Amino acid sequence: QVQLEESGGGLVQAGGSLTLSCAASGSTFRSYPMAWFRQAPGKERECVAAITQSGLNTYYTESVKGRFTISRDNAKNTVYLQMNSPKPEDTAVYYCAAGKYTTRADGYDYWGQGTQVTVSS
Repeated sequence: QVQLEESGGGLVQAGGSLTLSCAASGSTFRSYPMAWFRQAPGKERECVAAITQSGLNTYYTESVKGRFTISRDNAKNTVYLQMNSPKPEDTAVYYCAAGKYTTRADGYDYWGQGTQVTVSS
């Protein structure tokens, strides 16, 4: 069982930066691939980035490549999403998830409650 809690969301100007954090409870964090998903109003939940247990492999959706960075600190049971040069179209509720290394939402067993990110132009 893993409990996840996101933090760091808020209002940011386009071109700025924002870092999301997701703290996990339990001693099994390091055994799970992790991912950040986002969901904008009227849109499906989308995998933004994913990272393997060791952190050696990562995935990014095309629209955030070169701007967002996913990382993890297994000693701190925390996964991060560094958002550089965000755009208004990045506005969404961002969720962290633990499960399999996949872009499919149904591959993840555990989810945080979500944190709102709003990018102003």
